[in-house]
Amino acid sequence: MITLISIIALGFFLGMRHATDPDHVIAVTTIVSRQRSMRHAAVIGALWGVGHTITIFLVGSAIILFGVVIPPRLGLTMELSVGVMLILLGILNLSGFTRWITEQFTPEAAASHAHVHPHAHGDYIHTHAHAHEPEKHGHAEQATPVGWMDRIFGQLGLYQAVRPLLVGLVHGLAGSAAVALLVLTTIRDPYWAIAYLLVFGVGTIAGMMIITTAIALPFKYSQQRFARLNRALQVASGVISLAFGIFIVYKMGYVNGMFTNHPNWTPE
Repeated sequence: MITLISIIALGFFLGMRHATDPDHVIAVTTIVSRQRSMRHAAVIGALWGVGHTITIFLVGSAIILFGVVIPPRLGLTMELSVGVMLILLGILNLSGFTRWITEQFTPEAAASHAHVHPHAHGDYIHTHAHAHEPEKHGHAEQATPVGWMDRIFGQLGLYQAVRPLLVGLVHGLAGSAAVALLVLTTIRDPYWAIAYLLVFGVGTIAGMMIITTAIALPFKYSQQRFARLNRALQVASGVISLAFGIFIVYKMGYVNGMFTNHPNWTPE
């Protein structure tokens, strides 16, 4: 019983701490920098955590159960992918392309002839884009979604939901080997080790939800009151993401020798 409690506590709190790694925080900052809802920011953090947990669990389980050894060049490639992703996020943020994609894939931007208004189905009342043509109503009368899903994911949009999930998958790929090797040095039983990975993932999800909510606060506040400050924060998040991504690419590619004949990789 004590062992179980120890694993749960250790995995959860280390997962929360893992969410605060600089590359993680920088990546989600570029994503939530244009987010105006604290609730949506928390959802973005949860989606990032889910993506991160998926790859941590899959790769970590392969290492724990089957003794998979990741070659140095492959390990460096996984780390390098984080740098490339940060560079891409920074460029998209600075170029304004992110805003354009968000507008195209957010439900509020669909159907130029539609307008938004409260709409009732019996006791269920919600808001959605509506046009007067029957084929543009948005959903059948009997097809009403669950209220909280309609309010959160309906306004979040497909692109905004998929992006943090993919970013989390890439981050998990880069950190999975280090987490699995750390578990193997402390937990000998493979099934306990896998349970630790799952609890670690839950902690990461919780930690990232807290972080994204906290990050979204100054962006939301400045957008409502100080437009120039809000724009400066958005630009700063893009510049930092771009610079940190270049640093990671340089470190993995040249300092650690990925682009040379003698790659040197130590999971961190």
